[in-house]
Amino acid sequence: MTVEDFRQTEPWRVFRIMSEFVEGFETLSKVSPAISIFGSSRASRRSKYYRLAERTARGLAKAGYAIITGAGPGIMEAANKGAKEAGGESVGLNIELPQEQRPNPYLTTLLSFRYFFARKMMFVKYSCAFIIFPGGFGTMDEFFESLTLIQTQKIQRFPVVLMGSTYWHPLLQWLRNFMLAEGCISGRDMQIFHIMDDADEAVRYVVAETQERREPTAVL
Repeated sequence: MTVEDFRQTEPWRVFRIMSEFVEGFETLSKVSPAISIFGSSRASRRSKYYRLAERTARGLAKAGYAIITGAGPGIMEAANKGAKEAGGESVGLNIELPQEQRPNPYLTTLLSFRYFFARKMMFVKYSCAFIIFPGGFGTMDEFFESLTLIQTQKIQRFPVVLMGSTYWHPLLQWLRNFMLAEGCISGRDMQIFHIMDDADEAVRYVVAETQERREPTAVL
């Protein structure tokens, strides 16, 4: 079997997956405390949410937190920009996609991933809070992943903040009117996350909630 043939086998994929975990663990174990910020890659620089993400990340960086994003444009760029311009650590976890996602220019640390699940592990393991701005399927995936892990006690409870009440309100109505009403979730589950519109408020909340535990969230 040639080297090229071996690279098409399942054992080779296992080695690739292992390498992403090893590199991620090695790099991010030196970054603490950190906050992950999520949101749409399609948000323009004129968007109010872009400006809000930039202000939020800047405030957190000044408070001593590293900022971790998905490394791309839009909200991710805004958060990395705010962190870097405030003199903080600005981390990007880029994902390899068929339509290339170029890392934004405001990163101090960059990691690249082929596998979404390895990348998501890094967000969860090395963050002590999630701040989630309006976004699409990927943003929803990250939001509900955090809720599921906290609900099932697979990770320690940590702050999950939704920024932009107007955007999130219809989803929250649906959660209450259907999921909660049908008994698919509990009232306690609806308390896992908080909705905010102000950058300073979000920074104060995260700082207050993580003062006692600024270490990364342990994955059980």
